[in-house]
Amino acid sequence: MKLMRYSPIDSYDLPAIPHRFSDMLDEFFTDALGVNPSNAFTPRADISEDDKSYHIELVLPGMKKSDININVEGNHLTVSGERKFEEKKETKKYHLVESGYGKFTRSFALNDDVKENGINAHFENGILKIDLEKREEKVARQIEIK
Repeated sequence: MKLMRYSPIDSYDLPAIPHRFSDMLDEFFTDALGVNPSNAFTPRADISEDDKSYHIELVLPGMKKSDININVEGNHLTVSGERKFEEKKETKKYHLVESGYGKFTRSFALNDDVKENGINAHFENGILKIDLEKREEKVARQIEIK
C-alpha cells in the first residue's frame, strides 16, 4: 500500500473556484441592487473614423425606428430606447431566452471637431448608423512638399 500526502487544495477544481466565486459575487450584487441580468439589454457599438467624419454603428436586432431616440446635449450623444419581449401565450413555451430585452441607454462623448448640424442617422436591418461630420478646419489633409 502506497501512502500519499493529503492536500485539501488537490480536492478542489482550482480553475472553477474563481469562476464560481465571481458568479457568487455577481449574484449577490445583482440581487442587492434589484438588477435582472437576464433582462439586461446593452446594444453593441462599433466606432470608427475617416478623414471627414466619425461613424457609430449600434446593433439593435428586432427593433423599429420608432423605438429608438437619439439626443445631443452639449458634448454627449445619447441613444436610448426599449427592446420589448413579445411573449405569445398560445402554445409556445420558452425553454431558453438568451436575447436581451428591456430599456437601454448608450452615451458617447463627442470630440470638439464634430459639426453640430452634421449629425445624420440611418436605421436599416437592425443596424443604427450615425455619421458625425468633422469641421473643415479640423479635417486632416496631406501637404505636398515642393
